[in-house]
Amino acid sequence: MSTVITGNTGDWEIVVGLEVHAQVISQAKLFSGASATYGGEPNTHVSLVDAGFPGMLPVLNHECVAQAVRTGLGLNAEINLFSRFDRKNYFYADLPTGYQISQFAHPIVGKGVVVVDLADGSSREIGVTRLHLEQDAGKSIHDQDPTRSFIDLNRAGVALMEIVSEPDIRSPEEAGAYLRKLRQILRYIGTCDGNMEEGSMRADVNVSVRRPGEEGFRTRCEIKNVNSIRYVMQSIEVEARRQVEIWENGGEVDQETRLFDHVRSETRSLRSKEDAHDYRYFPDPDLLPLEIEQSWVDELKAALPELPEDKRTRLEKEYGISRYESGVLTAEQAVADFYETVAKNADARLATNWILGDFFGALNRTGRTIEDSPVSAENLRELLSLISDSTINGKIAKEVLEDMVETGDSASAIVERKGLRQVTDTGAIEEAINAILEANADKVEQYKSGKDKLFGFFVGQSMKAMKGKANPALVNDVLRKLLDA
Repeated sequence: MSTVITGNTGDWEIVVGLEVHAQVISQAKLFSGASATYGGEPNTHVSLVDAGFPGMLPVLNHECVAQAVRTGLGLNAEINLFSRFDRKNYFYADLPTGYQISQFAHPIVGKGVVVVDLADGSSREIGVTRLHLEQDAGKSIHDQDPTRSFIDLNRAGVALMEIVSEPDIRSPEEAGAYLRKLRQILRYIGTCDGNMEEGSMRADVNVSVRRPGEEGFRTRCEIKNVNSIRYVMQSIEVEARRQVEIWENGGEVDQETRLFDHVRSETRSLRSKEDAHDYRYFPDPDLLPLEIEQSWVDELKAALPELPEDKRTRLEKEYGISRYESGVLTAEQAVADFYETVAKNADARLATNWILGDFFGALNRTGRTIEDSPVSAENLRELLSLISDSTINGKIAKEVLEDMVETGDSASAIVERKGLRQVTDTGAIEEAINAILEANADKVEQYKSGKDKLFGFFVGQSMKAMKGKANPALVNDVLRKLLDA
């Protein structure tokens, strides 16, 4: 599903690789015991190690390593039993030590793959080059004072997983699909919350263009720290068109780092792009190489929750739902769990239709999520059971659901309180319908003379007379019997 840009001199193909920085879910930072919790007053989650005090030695957080391994397993990637931490040297005010502890030559996770589903129904494999652990930098604040900048080191030292893709992405849409799938996997496994608004997942976007069928890659530019999937997609489109214009005008694209301005819909140059040797990487002398046991990796793998793709395939098989439906129902683990609680030992088709239709509609209307839904999965399942056993009909069930959303009461309690039990007494239904037919003798004659569409009129009038409580199937049966008599 590659996007072709048509320039003045012909077509161009987009080539994209993504470097995703995902903040590890852990109580403490990568090399210190300071809290890794988001927020807090500035400089309150800072240890002497994070602040770069002389003589302070880093101590590796075991849980952060486990989280990286879990993520690698979720990406069907190679887990390297030997890895090493290096110092990436550069100066910036919010990096107190003057270097970042990262992994360069020997990352903890090697090659993997992410399968993405595209809008046209096709799927593609996007290769993962590597995943390595590194510590985050602090935050520079420039809008608090007209002449000074401030530094908040709460984020300094927080564990990050940098997940680097192969340059396999060929369109903004594929980039969006890749990020959504990656975020879904991380959230299912519980290694990153994927909250891009808080910066716990952000992407550096590498973009280049080339002629369709052209061998190799042309010069790429890196767009730094894009913090939403929508902006990633927009930045690719904008940067690709900028590069096409340069090439077509006979210029050369400079390898550089750029910033995406979504307000002006443009990218702007930040600095020339550094190569690896510019950072003067060397093994961190304070940290031994990291060696892990295969048996430990196997234990972590055995304890992994069901991954999104596996869950999707299973739900399709067990509940007979479509590929589209399984995609919506497994987008978030909480939604998938809710669905299974409702659909298990119930009418799965009814559960699917109600959850994707009226229930999701009610959540959207009230601004709720599945996590703070006023209707529990058990209560929704009870509502559907009342439909299945003919206690109420579908129309009444919609009314009951609205009441459940407002009050949080159970379906059965609402049905009893409002007297909404469905009328299944054939005699009572026949009595009501006879009254309708007598009051509309002219329409009865029209129906018998061939105006079959009037049948719907009689159904509507009958349901109205019985305040919607009549069993629709019985109403149809009785009507046909009386009209055809």
